Parts: sequence; C-alpha cells; structure tokens
Amino acid sequence: MSHIKLVEVADRRIYMKDLLLADESEKVIEDYINEGDLYAIHYNQDQVGICLFIYPEETTVEIKNMAIQEAYRGKGLGTQVIQTASQLFCSKGYTDMIVGTSNSSIANLAFYQKSGFRFHKIYKDFFLRYPDPFYENGIRGIDMVVLHKALLP
Repeated sequence: MSHIKLVEVADRRIYMKDLLLADESEKVIEDYINEGDLYAIHYNQDQVGICLFIYPEETTVEIKNMAIQEAYRGKGLGTQVIQTASQLFCSKGYTDMIVGTSNSSIANLAFYQKSGFRFHKIYKDFFLRYPDPFYENGIRGIDMVVLHKALLP
C-alpha cells in the first residue's frame, strides 16, 4: 500500500483549483489563503490534493481546507491525511484538531466522524456571508458544523 506525504508549499495560489474543491468561494479562500501552513498531498509521485492548517489556539490545529482530487477519492487517502497530520501535529505538541464543514456536506460529516472526530459546535448562518448560495445533497449550506478530535501520542 502506498502512503501519502504532506509537502509544505510556499506558492499557494497555484493550488487554487484544489482549494476550490473544498470551499465554494474563491473570494473567501483569498481571505485565508496566506494563513497557517499549506501542504500539498502527494500519493506515489502525484500531487493529489491540498491541506491548509491554521492554529486558532496554542494547542489546537484546525484543518481549514482539505481536498483530494476526484480521481483519487475513495482510496483511503483522506484517512491517511488525517492520520499523518494527527501524528505530525501531536509530535509538535498540539493536543486538539478541529475542522469545520457545512451542514449540507453529508459525506464530509460522515468522513470526519469515521476519522475519529466528534461534533463540537455549530456556527449558525456562517455560510450566509458567502457571495453565492450553495447546495449539496439538495440542502443549502447555511451553518458550519465544527468537529473535534483529541490528538493522542
């Protein structure tokens, strides 16, 4: 089985296409693209996705944007990213990982729960500030659901 590798990148805008896989608004991405640390996700020799981590609290790392290109989905790579990132940030002294997703992102909610995250809080009306409404699974994205996972050594 091949494993993923997270490679820190400096030139962030060349990954906009990947970032848009996980966030519907380029305008919103522009607001946070230079925060935290951006990693390209490599599988074998291919760059297959992107993951942006920010640090909202001293011991908390947040997955701000994580996307796997469609051709590579369903292969367990997202799970490997979570495992690799959990080990990486635990070794750096972080104790908690959080991620936010839309109330309409049914697949994301299932994925993160399968990856050890639990419901943590809800930011009501969060996505109403987006320039254009978006729908997934026939549901309008309105609220942000934040999930939490403890990072254990």
